[in-house]
Amino acid sequence: MLIEKTIENGKAVFALDGRLDTLTSPDLDEALEALPEEANELVMDFSKLTYVSSAGLRVLLRAHKKMMPKGGFKICGVNDTIQEIFDVTGFSEILTIE
Repeated sequence: MLIEKTIENGKAVFALDGRLDTLTSPDLDEALEALPEEANELVMDFSKLTYVSSAGLRVLLRAHKKMMPKGGFKICGVNDTIQEIFDVTGFSEILTIE
């Protein structure tokens, strides 16, 4: 999985490309840990993401918990397959998905 990161005016955007699974979720977790303190909003662009496993869902939940007190966390560009994963697991009720 590739992670393209941009940070401007406190808003971080992570564009993910590939699969967020057991092998790649540590990379996203590491990128989130390296997020500067001044980042008060996080947007994840899933336009090129093809799959999310339970390991990926755990990282997304940690990102949500980390960013919500600061200002926000949202996901955009979700395809039907990933939306179905979010719906079945209940994550669509927890996460802000646009």
